[in-house]
Amino acid sequence: MIKFELEDCITNKEELRGLVGEPSERAKNKVISHIDENCKNFLAMSPFLMMSTSDSEGNCDSSPRGDAPGFVHVMDDHWLVIPERPGNKRLDSIMNILSNPSVGLIFLIPGLEETLRINGQATIIKDEKVLKEMHVGGKVPLIGIAVKVEECFIHCAKAFMRSKLWDRESWPSKEARPKAAKILAEHTNLPGVTEEKVAAGLRESYSKRMY
Repeated sequence: MIKFELEDCITNKEELRGLVGEPSERAKNKVISHIDENCKNFLAMSPFLMMSTSDSEGNCDSSPRGDAPGFVHVMDDHWLVIPERPGNKRLDSIMNILSNPSVGLIFLIPGLEETLRINGQATIIKDEKVLKEMHVGGKVPLIGIAVKVEECFIHCAKAFMRSKLWDRESWPSKEARPKAAKILAEHTNLPGVTEEKVAAGLRESYSKRMY
């Protein structure tokens, strides 16, 4: 493999703007600082989001969150709460938030190519009176991520149109898709951890420990 080397890099904002140009007035003015009725309706229909965080040193992470549409609860015009469902207990996003509360969220609705972006300040909560409203089958999340919204805005559809993400005809076949169990087994690289054992563990987790 040929070693990649960076060349001809952009190093300042002036050079960047000179190459790309300035945003339109609509793009500059589309950002609001609260959760209006349009955003509430979007959130009520969204079953999936991506969350971006970083720690105090700037090390970044992004992770998915998903559940039934409306699983993110809007508390008022400025606060929303994301339930933290059971996972692998790495808590990458949670740990980052404890040292740097700034978060970025992207909400998706299946079939809709525009997305909703929300940026704000997050706090980890264990308030049972809030979290019990997010129970599934009587199982209440232990913690939640409360976000004080600073920016809300719609992101255009070009990324979804280019990728054809919602076009089933463009999807790879099941046989051609990467195998998560194989990747996990090879990345873990521990004695006795095989693709078959990882696959069995994933099936058990998905069937018994969703909530």
